[in-house]
Amino acid sequence: MRTAVVSGGTRGIGLAFSRRLKRLGYQVVALYRHDKSAADAAATSGLVPVQVDVADPVAVDAAVHDIVRIYGGPSVLVNNAGVNVDRPVLAMSVEDWRRVLDTNLSGVFYLTRALLPAMLATTGDRVIVNVGATTGIRPRRDGANYCASKAGLLQLTKCLALELAPQVRVNSLIPGNTETDELVTRFGLDDPAGRANFLADVPQGRLGTTEQVADALEFLVGPGSALMTGQKLIVDGGQFMW
Repeated sequence: MRTAVVSGGTRGIGLAFSRRLKRLGYQVVALYRHDKSAADAAATSGLVPVQVDVADPVAVDAAVHDIVRIYGGPSVLVNNAGVNVDRPVLAMSVEDWRRVLDTNLSGVFYLTRALLPAMLATTGDRVIVNVGATTGIRPRRDGANYCASKAGLLQLTKCLALELAPQVRVNSLIPGNTETDELVTRFGLDDPAGRANFLADVPQGRLGTTEQVADALEFLVGPGSALMTGQKLIVDGGQFMW
């Protein structure tokens, strides 16, 4: 059985990714930082939860050592872990900046670097998918740290694609506004008027579902995208046509 590793893989979109890869026949190692209850729930569906903070390179190296020893090198790596700490720049602390950059950008580097030797030792198609955000292309207020991390991730994706071709394909998957508990709570979308206003500039007029984003992941890890590397795939209902 081939192995897939998904960071942030026990909640929200990441959980949909993990479950989809499991259905595709992968042994899925779902990394998580602190939500033990979500990890325990993920384990009941056959996923392998592993606790690690991807912002900590020492912890990443230790976790990867155990993952590779038990499950072998991965054929698929999905860098999905991410955090938001929104503040105006003048109110943003150094810790606010570092926490977001260390997780969303440096964490991708740490995990990818740690897993690459074992990934390169596998046979068959090998794929890395970095999960970006539309704010990596279009800025927003109070999110300088988050936007910078996701913009950097786009360039990191291209650099990795260039360096690792033809052995490994590396692409970025960019979800738009997707119906998760976090999004609904953050923007008050349980209010019909608030939801209508929120969706006013989305041509398709609706939020995406986690399964629709997982459909895009399935395409990126499958044979239909065999000639794609260094690209970004945006799944956002047409909100940002770049």
